[in-house]
Amino acid sequence: MRFLPALTKVAALGAAAVLAAGALTACGDDAPNAADNPYGLLQAGVLRTGTLTDAPPNVYLKDGTFTGFDNDLLTAVAAKIGLRVEFVGTDFSALLSQVNNHKFDVGSSSITITEARKKTVDFGNGYDFGYFGLDVPAGSSITGFDQLAGKRVVVVQGTVQDDYATGQNLNPVRVPDYNGALNQLKAGTADAWIAPAEIGEKTAADSGGKIKVAAKQLSPAPTAYAVAKGNDKLREVLNKGLDEVIADGTWSRLQAQYYPGRPIPADFKPGSGTVPVPSAATEPSGTAAPSASASAAS
Repeated sequence: MRFLPALTKVAALGAAAVLAAGALTACGDDAPNAADNPYGLLQAGVLRTGTLTDAPPNVYLKDGTFTGFDNDLLTAVAAKIGLRVEFVGTDFSALLSQVNNHKFDVGSSSITITEARKKTVDFGNGYDFGYFGLDVPAGSSITGFDQLAGKRVVVVQGTVQDDYATGQNLNPVRVPDYNGALNQLKAGTADAWIAPAEIGEKTAADSGGKIKVAAKQLSPAPTAYAVAKGNDKLREVLNKGLDEVIADGTWSRLQAQYYPGRPIPADFKPGSGTVPVPSAATEPSGTAAPSASASAAS
C-alpha cells in the first residue's frame, strides 16, 4: 500500500503528458499554414475588402449586393488568382487605415494614388482614371473651380477632392460620406461640392433640377486597389490578375458597361501597361449600369 501514492502520481504525470501532447497536436492542426495562405489574408482563400455603399457607378450597394466598376473588376481579378471576395461597407475617411491595420485585406473605392497615401498603404497598378466635378445649387453663379475662394465648399473627408480644396486654401467643410455632402447642398449650408465627377453628375440628374454640374476637370493620378504596407505578395498577385482581366477583355467590357461613351485619355494605360487592351465587346442585355460620362475618384 505504500507504493500506491507513488504509482498514482506516476499515472497522473503520464496522463498529463498525453494531454499536453494532444493539445500541441491540436494547436498544430489549427495553426495558419503559409502554404495555404501565401498572401497573408485574414482568411485563407478570401479577399476581405473594404468598400463604400453610396458611390455609383464605381462602388455601391444594390439590392443587398456590393457592385460597381471597381468591385466587379476586383471580383474578376480575384477569380483569376483563385480567391473569393468578401465586401464590407465602411467610410472612406477610415478605409486606408483599416487596410493597413489589417481589418481589410484590400481597399476598393476608386482610390487615387497620392504620395501622402503611400505613407499609409501600398498600391497596386492603376486600373482607372477619374475627374473632379463641381456641383452647385441650380441658381448659383459659380461656373468654375477658380470661383471658389471665399465660398463654403463641401468635400468628403480624406478624398483627393479634400486634398485639392485644402491645397487651394478653400478651408472646406468635411463630411464623412457622399450623402452628407449632398445634404449640405440641399440644405443650403454649402455653396459648392467638389465631388468625383460621375457622382456629381448622377446627383444633379436625380435632383429634379435643384443641383447642376458647373465644371469638370481631370484628376491628376490613376486609381488603384490598396493593400497593407509591405504586403508585396498580395500586391503583386493582384497586379498579375489585373493584367489578365485586361488582356481577356473584362476591363474593356466593364468600362463600356459602367461608363458608356466615356473617352479614355490617350496616355492612360491600365495595369502594368504592358498588355494589349482589347476593344469592348457588345454588352449583354440586362447588364446595364448607371450611365456615366466620367468616373468617380476618391
